Amino acid sequence: MTIGIVGGGQLGRMLALAGYPLGQDFLFLDRSADTPAGQVAPSLVGEFTDRKLLRALAARSEVITFDWENVSLEGLRALGRAARIAPPLAALAASQDRIAEKKLFARLDIPTTRYAAVSSVATLVRALRDVGLPGVLKTRRLGYDGKGQAVVRNVEEAWHAYERLRGAPLIYEEFVPFDCEVSIIGARNRHGEIAVYPLNHNRHREGILRLTRAPYGTAALQARATRHLRRVLEHFRYEGILNIEFFVRGGRLIANETAPRVHNSGHWTIEGAATSQFENHLRAILGLPLGATGMRGHAAMINLIGELPARELVLATPEAHWHDYGKKPRPGRKVGHVTVLAANAARRDATARKLLRAIDPASL
Repeated sequence: MTIGIVGGGQLGRMLALAGYPLGQDFLFLDRSADTPAGQVAPSLVGEFTDRKLLRALAARSEVITFDWENVSLEGLRALGRAARIAPPLAALAASQDRIAEKKLFARLDIPTTRYAAVSSVATLVRALRDVGLPGVLKTRRLGYDGKGQAVVRNVEEAWHAYERLRGAPLIYEEFVPFDCEVSIIGARNRHGEIAVYPLNHNRHREGILRLTRAPYGTAALQARATRHLRRVLEHFRYEGILNIEFFVRGGRLIANETAPRVHNSGHWTIEGAATSQFENHLRAILGLPLGATGMRGHAAMINLIGELPARELVLATPEAHWHDYGKKPRPGRKVGHVTVLAANAARRDATARKLLRAIDPASL
């Protein structure tokens, strides 16, 4: 059975590596043949909007999925009944537009930030008045890893940000002085079975995730995050892995965004959980029973940004696991990750700090 994947990045690569033991084959569609996924499976090469290539992908696949949310919604919709697509396109559409995402949270009674749409100078003035300062001005679409957004602390910064980002539909959100950022990841299959992973604690620098630790927080915090996640999964009659990122402030969860796909903050599940997020995504979209999500210990995941460190440094660390995505080095690019496992949180954190001092000391 062949699974078609739109996007051939490291997430697609890890989906294929998780799927081969299940007896699955994979076919990717990407703009380039030189991708992380292209090193482990065949690819169709062309634009995500190329309907001829999308039809070819559908004809050769049992189900189509995607490894990031900025794929062509229109192209996938045009396939109609010629393809089974999972996760559902309604969830993909919501994740591609920050206004739609905020409305989804409100509809499902999930706390989120105050916001206003910005499309002109007049709407920016109104947004600054109604939402207040400080705030964050963002593009409604195509933003990731801190791209397409600016924190504004005063009116002058707001004008500069607007001039830089104008030309695209924008959203202005209140700035949340959060205590930390967390994410919750879970899967739902077509039979309605749901499996949820322990909460992740995430640390970013320059808009890019640098360190994830799991499990995190109290049982009450895990329960609240799980309730919010289940509402979204059930609302869409979801199939696949879904991630929701939250700000934590004073013990409260404030939803920031969703990702209808396997997620960077869940990479630790490859070694650290009974079933990885990648395998559970495949099980979900194929209608198979979901795997257990319990942890095999305490886990930390360190993103390798820009270039790979000395491999020997990492492999000399007990219970450290090396992942090279096969990418060429480039500033700001995710080229791999390291997962650390330990019997307790203190040992995990000590090992992660030691590695970060050598790999990315600015993230400490």
